[in-house]
Amino acid sequence: MIVGVPKEIKNHEYRVGLTPSSAREFVKNGHTVYIETMAGSGIGFSDADYEALGCKILPTAGDVFAKADMIVKVKEPQAPEIAMLRPGQVLFTYLHLAPDPAQTKGLLASDAIGIAYETVTNDRGGLPLLAPMSEVAGRMSIQVGAHCLEKEQGGLGVLLGGVPGVKAANVVILGGGVSGTNAARMAMGLEAKVTVIDRSQPRLYDLDLQFGAKLQTLYATTDAIEQAVLDADLVIGAVLVPGAAAPKLVTRDMVSRMKKGAVLVDISIDQGGCFETSHATTHQDPTYVVDGVVHYCVANMPGAVARTSTLALNNATLPFGLALANKGYKKALADDRHLLNGLNIHRGTVAYQAVAEALNLPYTAYQA
Repeated sequence: MIVGVPKEIKNHEYRVGLTPSSAREFVKNGHTVYIETMAGSGIGFSDADYEALGCKILPTAGDVFAKADMIVKVKEPQAPEIAMLRPGQVLFTYLHLAPDPAQTKGLLASDAIGIAYETVTNDRGGLPLLAPMSEVAGRMSIQVGAHCLEKEQGGLGVLLGGVPGVKAANVVILGGGVSGTNAARMAMGLEAKVTVIDRSQPRLYDLDLQFGAKLQTLYATTDAIEQAVLDADLVIGAVLVPGAAAPKLVTRDMVSRMKKGAVLVDISIDQGGCFETSHATTHQDPTYVVDGVVHYCVANMPGAVARTSTLALNNATLPFGLALANKGYKKALADDRHLLNGLNIHRGTVAYQAVAEALNLPYTAYQA
Protein backbone atom coordinates (compact mmCIF):
# COMPACT_ATOMS: atom_id res chain seq x y z
CA MET A 1 0.00 0.00 0.00
CA ILE A 2 1.04 3.60 -0.54
CA VAL A 3 0.73 5.53 2.71
CA GLY A 4 0.72 9.32 2.74
CA VAL A 5 1.38 11.74 5.61
CA PRO A 6 0.60 15.40 4.91
CA LYS A 7 1.67 18.29 7.10
CA GLU A 8 -1.11 19.33 9.47
CA ILE A 9 -2.61 22.69 8.52
CA LYS A 10 -4.99 23.42 11.40
CA ASN A 11 -4.05 26.53 13.37
CA HIS A 12 -1.08 25.90 15.69
CA GLU A 13 -1.08 22.14 15.00
CA TYR A 14 2.43 20.71 15.02
CA ARG A 15 1.73 17.01 15.47
CA VAL A 16 2.31 14.58 12.63
CA GLY A 17 0.49 11.40 11.62
CA LEU A 18 3.58 9.18 11.62
CA THR A 19 6.85 9.62 13.45
CA PRO A 20 9.98 8.42 11.66
CA SER A 21 9.97 5.33 13.88
CA SER A 22 6.37 4.47 12.98
CA ALA A 23 6.97 5.18 9.30
CA ARG A 24 9.88 2.75 9.40
CA GLU A 25 7.48 -0.03 10.47
CA PHE A 26 5.36 0.57 7.37
CA VAL A 27 8.45 0.49 5.15
CA LYS A 28 9.63 -2.68 6.89
CA ASN A 29 6.27 -4.28 6.04
CA GLY A 30 6.77 -3.54 2.35
CA HIS A 31 4.74 -0.35 2.01
CA THR A 32 5.71 2.93 0.36
CA VAL A 33 5.51 5.95 2.65
CA TYR A 34 5.29 9.49 1.29
CA ILE A 35 5.82 12.37 3.70
CA GLU A 36 5.05 15.98 2.83
CA THR A 37 8.17 18.07 3.27
CA MET A 38 8.53 19.59 6.75
CA ALA A 39 5.58 17.55 8.07
CA GLY A 40 7.38 16.77 11.31
CA SER A 41 9.65 19.77 11.55
CA GLY A 42 7.56 21.50 14.20
CA ILE A 43 8.42 18.78 16.71
CA GLY A 44 11.98 18.06 15.68
CA PHE A 45 11.57 15.42 12.94
CA SER A 46 13.41 16.49 9.78
CA ASP A 47 12.90 15.29 6.23
CA ALA A 48 16.31 13.66 6.51
CA ASP A 49 15.11 11.64 9.51
CA TYR A 50 12.33 10.15 7.39
CA GLU A 51 14.48 9.62 4.31
CA ALA A 52 17.10 7.77 6.36
CA LEU A 53 14.43 5.21 7.28
CA GLY A 54 13.20 4.63 3.74
CA CYS A 55 10.43 7.22 3.33
CA LYS A 56 10.07 9.48 0.31
CA ILE A 57 9.58 13.22 0.64
CA LEU A 58 7.09 15.09 -1.55
CA PRO A 59 6.89 18.88 -1.93
CA THR A 60 3.16 19.46 -1.38
CA ALA A 61 0.12 17.99 0.30
CA GLY A 62 -1.47 17.70 -3.12
CA ASP A 63 1.31 15.36 -4.21
CA VAL A 64 0.80 13.22 -1.10
CA PHE A 65 -2.98 12.98 -1.51
CA ALA A 66 -2.63 12.21 -5.23
CA LYS A 67 -0.30 9.25 -4.69
CA ALA A 68 -1.50 7.67 -1.42
CA ASP A 69 -3.97 4.82 -0.96
CA MET A 70 -4.27 5.73 2.70
CA ILE A 71 -3.80 9.13 4.35
CA VAL A 72 -2.65 9.10 7.97
CA LYS A 73 -3.23 12.35 9.86
CA VAL A 74 -3.83 13.66 13.34
CA LYS A 75 -6.56 16.28 13.13
CA GLU A 76 -9.77 16.22 11.17
CA PRO A 77 -9.25 17.22 7.52
CA GLN A 78 -9.69 20.89 6.73
CA ALA A 79 -11.69 22.00 3.68
CA PRO A 80 -8.66 22.13 1.31
CA GLU A 81 -7.69 18.60 2.39
CA ILE A 82 -11.20 17.22 1.95
CA ALA A 83 -11.14 18.61 -1.59
CA MET A 84 -8.05 16.48 -2.31
CA LEU A 85 -9.55 13.17 -1.14
CA ARG A 86 -10.26 10.62 -3.85
CA PRO A 87 -13.08 8.07 -4.12
CA GLY A 88 -12.08 4.91 -2.26
CA GLN A 89 -9.13 6.55 -0.51
CA VAL A 90 -8.76 5.65 3.18
CA LEU A 91 -8.45 8.47 5.71
CA PHE A 92 -7.20 7.39 9.14
CA THR A 93 -7.29 10.23 11.66
CA TYR A 94 -9.38 11.95 14.33
CA LEU A 95 -12.66 13.10 12.80
CA HIS A 96 -15.02 14.24 15.60
CA LEU A 97 -17.91 14.45 13.17
CA ALA A 98 -20.88 14.81 15.54
CA PRO A 99 -20.52 18.58 16.03
CA ASP A 100 -19.20 19.21 12.51
CA PRO A 101 -21.83 18.95 9.74
CA ALA A 102 -19.66 20.78 7.21
CA GLN A 103 -16.81 18.28 7.51
CA THR A 104 -19.26 15.37 7.40
CA LYS A 105 -20.87 16.72 4.23
CA GLY A 106 -17.45 17.11 2.62
CA LEU A 107 -16.36 13.59 3.52
CA LEU A 108 -19.61 12.12 2.23
CA ALA A 109 -19.17 13.96 -1.07
CA SER A 110 -15.56 12.75 -1.37
CA ASP A 111 -16.64 9.08 -1.59
CA ALA A 112 -13.66 8.24 0.66
CA ILE A 113 -13.45 5.92 3.67
CA GLY A 114 -13.13 7.78 6.98
CA ILE A 115 -11.85 5.74 9.92
CA ALA A 116 -11.86 7.79 13.12
CA TYR A 117 -9.35 7.25 15.89
CA GLU A 118 -11.85 8.35 18.51
CA THR A 119 -14.36 5.51 17.97
CA VAL A 120 -11.97 2.53 17.70
CA THR A 121 -12.62 0.32 20.73
CA ASN A 122 -10.95 -2.48 22.71
CA ASP A 123 -12.04 -5.55 24.67
CA ARG A 124 -12.37 -3.56 27.90
CA GLY A 125 -14.87 -1.13 26.39
CA GLY A 126 -12.23 1.59 26.15
CA LEU A 127 -11.17 3.88 23.33
CA PRO A 128 -7.48 3.07 22.90
CA LEU A 129 -6.72 5.67 20.21
CA LEU A 130 -8.47 8.44 22.09
CA ALA A 131 -6.96 7.51 25.46
CA PRO A 132 -3.43 8.92 24.87
CA MET A 133 -4.79 12.33 23.89
CA SER A 134 -7.32 12.18 26.71
CA GLU A 135 -4.45 11.57 29.12
CA VAL A 136 -2.57 14.56 27.72
CA ALA A 137 -5.65 16.81 27.70
CA GLY A 138 -6.58 15.79 31.23
CA ARG A 139 -3.16 16.62 32.57
CA MET A 140 -2.97 19.83 30.55
CA SER A 141 -6.37 20.98 31.77
CA ILE A 142 -5.04 21.55 35.26
CA GLN A 143 -1.91 23.24 33.95
CA VAL A 144 -3.90 25.70 31.80
CA GLY A 145 -6.62 26.05 34.42
CA ALA A 146 -4.07 27.07 37.04
CA HIS A 147 -2.66 29.65 34.63
CA CYS A 148 -6.13 31.04 33.82
CA LEU A 149 -6.83 31.46 37.53
CA GLU A 150 -4.02 34.02 37.69
CA LYS A 151 -5.30 37.57 38.01
CA GLU A 152 -3.62 38.82 34.83
CA GLN A 153 -5.50 36.16 32.88
CA GLY A 154 -8.84 37.34 34.24
CA GLY A 155 -9.01 34.74 36.97
CA LEU A 156 -9.68 34.90 40.68
CA GLY A 157 -6.02 35.25 41.56
CA VAL A 158 -6.04 31.89 43.33
CA LEU A 159 -3.16 29.41 43.70
CA LEU A 160 -4.45 25.88 43.19
CA GLY A 161 -2.69 24.39 46.20
CA GLY A 162 -2.98 27.41 48.47
CA VAL A 163 -0.23 27.91 51.07
CA PRO A 164 -0.07 27.25 54.82
CA GLY A 165 -2.87 29.23 56.40
CA VAL A 166 -4.72 29.80 53.09
CA LYS A 167 -7.17 27.23 51.73
CA ALA A 168 -6.55 25.45 48.43
CA ALA A 169 -8.64 26.04 45.32
CA ASN A 170 -11.78 24.00 44.76
CA VAL A 171 -11.49 21.95 41.54
CA VAL A 172 -14.55 20.17 40.13
CA ILE A 173 -14.14 17.61 37.35
CA LEU A 174 -17.17 16.53 35.34
CA GLY A 175 -16.48 13.00 34.15
CA GLY A 176 -14.34 10.29 35.69
CA GLY A 177 -12.99 8.70 32.52
CA VAL A 178 -9.44 8.88 31.19
CA SER A 179 -9.32 12.69 30.93
CA GLY A 180 -11.05 13.25 34.23
CA THR A 181 -8.86 10.78 36.08
CA ASN A 182 -5.69 12.35 34.76
CA ALA A 183 -6.98 15.83 35.60
CA ALA A 184 -7.76 14.66 39.13
CA ARG A 185 -4.30 13.17 39.53
CA MET A 186 -2.62 16.41 38.50
CA ALA A 187 -4.90 18.60 40.61
CA MET A 188 -4.32 16.48 43.69
CA GLY A 189 -0.60 16.59 42.98
CA LEU A 190 -0.82 20.37 43.23
CA GLU A 191 -2.72 19.94 46.52
CA ALA A 192 -6.03 21.38 45.34
CA LYS A 193 -9.34 20.23 46.80
CA VAL A 194 -10.72 17.93 44.10
CA THR A 195 -14.20 16.56 43.38
CA VAL A 196 -15.04 14.21 40.51
CA ILE A 197 -18.65 13.89 39.37
CA ASP A 198 -19.72 10.92 37.24
CA ARG A 199 -22.92 9.02 36.49
CA SER A 200 -21.25 5.60 36.74
CA GLN A 201 -21.35 4.23 40.25
CA PRO A 202 -18.73 1.55 39.46
CA ARG A 203 -16.41 4.24 38.11
CA LEU A 204 -16.82 6.33 41.27
CA TYR A 205 -16.04 3.22 43.31
CA ASP A 206 -12.86 2.62 41.29
CA LEU A 207 -11.77 6.24 41.76
CA ASP A 208 -12.38 5.98 45.49
CA LEU A 209 -10.26 2.84 45.67
CA GLN A 210 -7.51 4.46 43.59
CA PHE A 211 -7.25 7.80 45.37
CA GLY A 212 -8.89 7.30 48.75
CA ALA A 213 -9.76 10.21 51.01
CA LYS A 214 -7.77 12.72 48.94
CA LEU A 215 -10.54 12.70 46.32
CA GLN A 216 -14.22 13.46 46.81
CA THR A 217 -16.62 11.71 44.43
CA LEU A 218 -20.23 12.60 43.67
CA TYR A 219 -22.91 10.85 41.66
CA ALA A 220 -24.00 13.03 38.73
CA THR A 221 -27.37 14.63 39.26
CA THR A 222 -28.43 18.08 38.10
CA ASP A 223 -28.47 19.24 41.71
CA ALA A 224 -25.03 17.81 42.52
CA ILE A 225 -23.50 19.39 39.40
CA GLU A 226 -25.11 22.76 40.08
CA GLN A 227 -24.00 22.95 43.71
CA ALA A 228 -20.46 21.83 42.92
CA VAL A 229 -20.05 24.20 39.97
CA LEU A 230 -21.30 27.21 41.90
CA ASP A 231 -18.76 26.53 44.65
CA ALA A 232 -15.85 25.83 42.25
CA ASP A 233 -12.81 27.92 41.43
CA LEU A 234 -11.93 25.67 38.46
CA VAL A 235 -14.28 23.35 36.56
CA ILE A 236 -12.95 20.77 34.12
CA GLY A 237 -15.41 19.42 31.53
CA ALA A 238 -14.27 15.89 30.75
CA VAL A 239 -17.45 14.26 29.49
CA LEU A 240 -17.43 11.86 26.55
CA VAL A 241 -20.17 10.00 24.70
CA PRO A 242 -18.24 8.03 22.04
CA GLY A 243 -18.86 9.46 18.59
CA ALA A 244 -21.72 11.66 19.76
CA ALA A 245 -22.05 15.28 20.82
CA ALA A 246 -21.20 15.97 24.45
CA PRO A 247 -24.16 16.68 26.75
CA LYS A 248 -24.48 20.25 28.07
CA LEU A 249 -24.08 19.66 31.79
CA VAL A 250 -23.41 23.27 32.82
CA THR A 251 -26.12 25.70 31.72
CA ARG A 252 -25.81 29.38 30.91
CA ASP A 253 -27.74 30.11 34.09
CA MET A 254 -25.21 28.18 36.19
CA VAL A 255 -22.35 30.08 34.58
CA SER A 256 -24.02 33.40 35.35
CA ARG A 257 -24.13 32.44 39.05
CA MET A 258 -20.54 31.19 39.32
CA LYS A 259 -17.80 33.14 41.08
CA LYS A 260 -16.49 36.01 38.98
CA GLY A 261 -13.00 35.00 37.92
CA ALA A 262 -13.71 31.26 38.14
CA VAL A 263 -12.39 29.19 35.24
CA LEU A 264 -14.02 26.61 32.95
CA VAL A 265 -11.77 24.29 30.90
CA ASP A 266 -13.75 22.27 28.34
CA ILE A 267 -11.85 19.16 27.28
CA SER A 268 -15.07 17.96 25.59
CA ILE A 269 -15.00 20.81 23.06
CA ASP A 270 -13.93 18.49 20.21
CA GLN A 271 -17.37 16.90 20.60
CA GLY A 272 -19.18 20.21 20.94
CA GLY A 273 -18.39 20.96 24.59
CA CYS A 274 -20.22 20.21 27.84
CA PHE A 275 -20.78 23.82 28.93
CA GLU A 276 -23.67 25.68 27.31
CA THR A 277 -21.43 28.74 26.95
CA SER A 278 -18.60 26.88 25.21
CA HIS A 279 -17.35 27.55 21.72
CA ALA A 280 -14.11 26.32 20.22
CA THR A 281 -10.99 28.47 20.56
CA THR A 282 -7.39 28.15 19.38
CA HIS A 283 -3.97 28.09 21.01
CA GLN A 284 -3.42 31.54 19.51
CA ASP A 285 -6.50 32.96 21.24
CA PRO A 286 -7.44 30.36 23.85
CA THR A 287 -9.81 32.12 26.26
CA TYR A 288 -12.86 34.32 26.45
CA VAL A 289 -15.08 35.54 29.28
CA VAL A 290 -18.81 35.02 29.78
CA ASP A 291 -20.50 36.58 32.82
CA GLY A 292 -17.12 37.10 34.44
CA VAL A 293 -16.13 33.42 34.06
CA VAL A 294 -12.99 32.59 32.06
CA HIS A 295 -13.51 29.89 29.41
CA TYR A 296 -10.62 27.86 27.95
CA CYS A 297 -12.03 25.82 25.05
CA VAL A 298 -9.10 24.98 22.77
CA ALA A 299 -10.20 22.26 20.39
CA ASN A 300 -6.82 20.58 20.05
CA MET A 301 -5.32 20.93 23.52
CA PRO A 302 -2.67 18.19 23.06
CA GLY A 303 -1.27 20.19 20.14
CA ALA A 304 0.36 22.51 22.67
CA VAL A 305 2.66 19.66 23.75
CA ALA A 306 2.92 18.31 20.24
CA ARG A 307 6.00 16.11 20.55
CA THR A 308 4.75 14.26 23.62
CA SER A 309 1.31 13.95 22.02
CA THR A 310 2.63 12.63 18.70
CA LEU A 311 4.76 9.97 20.34
CA ALA A 312 1.91 8.85 22.60
CA LEU A 313 -0.59 8.80 19.74
CA ASN A 314 1.69 6.80 17.43
CA ASN A 315 2.21 4.18 20.13
CA ALA A 316 -1.54 3.56 20.02
CA THR A 317 -2.36 3.99 16.32
CA LEU A 318 0.53 2.04 14.79
CA PRO A 319 -0.90 -1.52 15.12
CA PHE A 320 -4.21 -0.46 13.58
CA GLY A 321 -2.54 1.52 10.79
CA LEU A 322 -0.34 -1.45 9.94
CA ALA A 323 -3.37 -3.75 9.86
CA LEU A 324 -5.09 -1.43 7.37
CA ALA A 325 -1.98 -1.31 5.20
CA ASN A 326 -1.09 -5.00 5.42
CA LYS A 327 -4.59 -6.36 4.82
CA GLY A 328 -6.39 -3.57 3.00
CA TYR A 329 -9.23 -1.82 4.78
CA LYS A 330 -11.94 -4.37 3.94
CA LYS A 331 -10.14 -7.38 5.41
CA ALA A 332 -8.76 -5.34 8.31
CA LEU A 333 -12.28 -4.25 9.26
CA ALA A 334 -13.62 -7.78 8.82
CA ASP A 335 -10.89 -9.23 11.05
CA ASP A 336 -11.17 -6.68 13.88
CA ARG A 337 -14.54 -5.54 15.22
CA HIS A 338 -12.80 -2.87 17.27
CA LEU A 339 -11.25 -1.31 14.18
CA LEU A 340 -14.63 -1.66 12.46
CA ASN A 341 -16.08 0.56 15.18
CA GLY A 342 -13.74 3.27 13.91
CA LEU A 343 -15.49 3.38 10.53
CA ASN A 344 -17.51 6.61 10.44
CA ILE A 345 -17.78 7.36 6.71
CA HIS A 346 -17.91 4.77 3.94
CA ARG A 347 -18.23 5.62 0.27
CA GLY A 348 -20.81 8.38 0.66
CA THR A 349 -22.65 6.98 3.68
CA VAL A 350 -22.55 7.60 7.43
CA ALA A 351 -21.49 4.27 8.93
CA TYR A 352 -21.48 5.27 12.62
CA GLN A 353 -24.90 5.47 14.23
CA ALA A 354 -24.16 8.11 16.87
CA VAL A 355 -22.83 10.48 14.19
CA ALA A 356 -25.90 9.92 12.02
CA GLU A 357 -28.21 10.62 14.96
CA ALA A 358 -26.28 13.72 16.06
CA LEU A 359 -26.45 15.23 12.56
CA ASN A 360 -29.90 13.89 11.61
CA LEU A 361 -28.46 11.98 8.67
CA PRO A 362 -29.29 8.48 7.38
CA TYR A 363 -27.27 5.69 8.99
CA THR A 364 -26.04 2.87 6.75
CA ALA A 365 -24.48 -0.13 8.46
CA TYR A 366 -21.27 -1.21 6.75
CA GLN A 367 -21.49 -4.38 4.71
CA ALA A 368 -18.14 -6.03 3.97
